[in-house]
Parts: sequence; C-alpha cells; structure tokens
Amino acid sequence: MKFYERYLNGETKTVYNDIYKLSDDAFLPENIIDIENVLTETFERTAHNLNIIYKELTNINYLFKTNFQFNFERPLVKPLSNTDQLLGELEKSVKPFGFIPASLKMFYKIVGACNFEWDYDTNENFIWERADPIQIVSLDDFVSHVSDEDSHEVFQECFKEDGFVSLDLSSDYLHKDNICGGLPYSLQITPKQSIDAPFLHEEHNTTFINYLRISFENCGFSRITNPDYANDYLTFFEKVKPQLKMI
Repeated sequence: MKFYERYLNGETKTVYNDIYKLSDDAFLPENIIDIENVLTETFERTAHNLNIIYKELTNINYLFKTNFQFNFERPLVKPLSNTDQLLGELEKSVKPFGFIPASLKMFYKIVGACNFEWDYDTNENFIWERADPIQIVSLDDFVSHVSDEDSHEVFQECFKEDGFVSLDLSSDYLHKDNICGGLPYSLQITPKQSIDAPFLHEEHNTTFINYLRISFENCGFSRITNPDYANDYLTFFEKVKPQLKMI
C-alpha cells in the first residue's frame, strides 16, 4: 500500500518513520505526491484537533488573551490569504543557510497558527501549572521578525557557531507561565530539502510533527500530566480525547 493508504489505516507513526528513512528520495516524483497527501491529511487533522481543543477550553472558561495587538496572540489563526507570498519571503531569508522543512510549510498552508497560552496578564492563577499549552507563531508576525537585517546577522552567527540555524516557533513552557525560562522551541533549518526536522529546545527531543502528536496525546498541553504539579485534567481529557484524530 502507499503511504497515504497506510496512514488512513492507522499507521500514523510507522508511516512517518518510513518516510524519514527515504531521506532525499522522499522528493522523487514517484514518492512526493503520496507523501504530500500524507502531510495534507496530517495537518487537516491538526486543524481539526486544535478546533476541538479550543472549543472545549472555551466551554470551561479557559482564559485566553482577548486584547490582540498581533496575530500571534490569538488562540487560533486560519491560514492567511498571502501565505504563499510570506512563505516565499521566509524561504528567501533562510536560503543562505538551508531549507524550510515541508512540515512547517504545510502547517502554515493548512492550519495557520495557534496560541493556547493562558492570559497571565489578566489572571496569574493558572488553571494548570507548567502544562505547556501548544503555541506556533503566526506566519505574518514570524516573517516580519526574521526578515530584518538584525535577524540575518543572528542567523549568520548561529550558523558559524552551530553549523545550522533554527526558527523560533514557540515560547518554552516556563515563559508560557510568565517565568524566566529557557530558549524558545525552534525548528531546525535543514541543509537539504526535508519532510520534517528536529524541534529544538523542547524536552521530548523529537521532530516537529511528533511534537504536535505528543501535544494532542495530552489534549494540547504536552506537560499537563507531570506529577510534580498535580494538575486536575482528567475531566477535560475525558471530554476532549475521544474527539481528537491521530496524526
């Protein structure tokens, strides 16, 4: 069976493991259409899951931000009308250092953006502590940040020091709780075309797609089950989990 058929049959993790093994061959004409079908299905499911979680959080009066200056502050942002143009600008900014993984491009084309961070400016009594709500910055705000001259200099310094650059997509779990924390969660820019890439500075040490999978296994909060914080999440899980799709 093709990757897409296997994915629909429930082999979500195995399919991606097999796709990653193809490396450069993933982009051969005989493979890429099938793989793009898998990516499309993955991110349509991602959008579905985010909508479900957002709805149920709203039902329990979860405190989202309500005063928005930028799109990245909004809980959900649908794909922007100029997504292709913005992705072109982003690709131009990182071209000297490598390629944007297909996973991130498909996320912006199909999902948009999300920010399930608690509005701690209004109320610091978090419903769940250190839960790490899912957050992926909006493309327009992202591009305006990385396309300026200062960011290019930072990219050059990082490339010289580490041999690669990465794109900051999310605050870490401490910053989300208004605590000085570590480095932002970032997606690595790859030297060659890639389907997915490492999601850096996040505790699971995994890829972007698998980070999303882990988040959805925990109903949008990847650290909510940490026993150190005794978060009362079971009722929420019982309502949300049955409605979510495997990615």
